[in-house]
Amino acid sequence: MQIATIVGQATATVKHPSMTGWKLLIAQPLTADGQPDGEPQLVIDSLSAGVEDRVLICNDGAGTRKLMDSKNSPVRWFVMGICDR
Repeated sequence: MQIATIVGQATATVKHPSMTGWKLLIAQPLTADGQPDGEPQLVIDSLSAGVEDRVLICNDGAGTRKLMDSKNSPVRWFVMGICDR
């Protein structure tokens, strides 16, 4: 799990069938002091996070596949929660 800020939305004209209906966002992981930590990640979202929201993201592939109800989804990251400010 990692804290991140949503920096944008993503769209895909062609995607894996398991991703149909999922909102795609671009999340910038952050260090403990709020600085960017590595490259932005593509995440799926079911919590209605928006641009500039601070979120908790998770890269548990098995958890993501369970959330999506798909045994072969290529998705790795998902929004686990939206942080209060």
